[in-house]
Amino acid sequence: MRLAVIGTGYVGLVAGACFAENGNDVICVDVDEKKIKKLKKGIVPIYEPGLEDLVNRNLKDKRLSFTTRLRDAVDNASVIFLVLPTPPSEDGSADLSHVLEVAGKIAGLMKEPKIIVNKSTVPVGTADRVREVMRSKTDIPFDVVSNPEFLKQGAAVEDFMYPDRVIVGTRNPETSRVMQELYDTFLRTSGRFMVMDERSAEVSKYAANALLATKISFINEIANICELAGADVDQVRRGLGADPRIGPQFLFPGLGYGGSCFPKDTKALIKTSNELGYDFKILKAVEAVNGKQKLRLVDKAEKHFGSLKKKKMTVWGLSFKPRTDDLREAPSLVIIRALLEHGATVRAHDPVAIERSRLLLGDSVTFFENNYDALRGADALFLVTEWNDFRHPDFGRMKTLMKTPVIFDGRNIYDPRLLAKQGFTYYGIGR
Repeated sequence: MRLAVIGTGYVGLVAGACFAENGNDVICVDVDEKKIKKLKKGIVPIYEPGLEDLVNRNLKDKRLSFTTRLRDAVDNASVIFLVLPTPPSEDGSADLSHVLEVAGKIAGLMKEPKIIVNKSTVPVGTADRVREVMRSKTDIPFDVVSNPEFLKQGAAVEDFMYPDRVIVGTRNPETSRVMQELYDTFLRTSGRFMVMDERSAEVSKYAANALLATKISFINEIANICELAGADVDQVRRGLGADPRIGPQFLFPGLGYGGSCFPKDTKALIKTSNELGYDFKILKAVEAVNGKQKLRLVDKAEKHFGSLKKKKMTVWGLSFKPRTDDLREAPSLVIIRALLEHGATVRAHDPVAIERSRLLLGDSVTFFENNYDALRGADALFLVTEWNDFRHPDFGRMKTLMKTPVIFDGRNIYDPRLLAKQGFTYYGIGR
């Protein structure tokens, strides 16, 4: 098929490359000229495992191209995916200005019927709004589809190539047939192609992220109870996860959720609920719990040291999760800023997110390319992101480098008994 992807962020670039990998001709569009110039050379501006290889292979085979000209995409594609940012407004609602503006421009450029696919995470009713904007600018027939993405950063390419389900919101049988034909090659091992109305598809995305955010906040609350009760949340987590009605996914206690999806989508769903006259009490509590959880280690450090003023703190892990350089809503930023406010000095290391961190934190933090170098003279280590690089460190070397051997483990990746034998003071979550 001839496809266009408007927007080359995390989702758009993955979608464009994966569609091209399965034999489609794909044009990716973005207004950022510098980004497009790099992409034309095969330089991928984000870190996502496997993505750079896909982009370069399909550029070489001429199935994938990049442009800043929206007209090129509209003229050469029968199906156009809108993968544009929907950032939260001050009141928590999703800002649809980018989506609606581009939809209007597409309508003005159309010369033949098109299928317009909302792949951005958008509130219920967005497909109707896109349809209204386009109808005001063209008499040419078109259809608007809701096709939410369910990608995990760090595994986005694999998730796209082997989806556990594809949801398509459309009431048009012919459009449904086209979308199924497009996704058939991705669903060889799964028949979970689900067709529903547009509004149900839009709610499905928010509902999925809200439920996963709820599981994370729930296990963090259980972890806090375990600390007070003298229980071990890791044992509790195993007992919970063994129940097939619950499952083990997203039951890892830690420092709360971050990233581009869960914080934004929970706020947006709360806002939508308010607009509909419904008080979504559970989700409001989820959001409040998550905010407090990000500061859990700082509270423990303050109790341990009495005062954090002039303490040298080392942070391992800056991205909001492993296998990505994304810092949006990352717990590390909350922790670092809190430590600085308490008068501590901070040095930090991350395998891939240092450059992005410098842009946000500037000279307030000293960054190190090597994780051990960041420990020299440290009063404590904060383990924030559970990169594999940090799972089996040389504890003897760490103890020699640190001023005081104290570890605040925000992901429970270390064995407290082993660290006690090594002479460390250890603080985890829910242990």
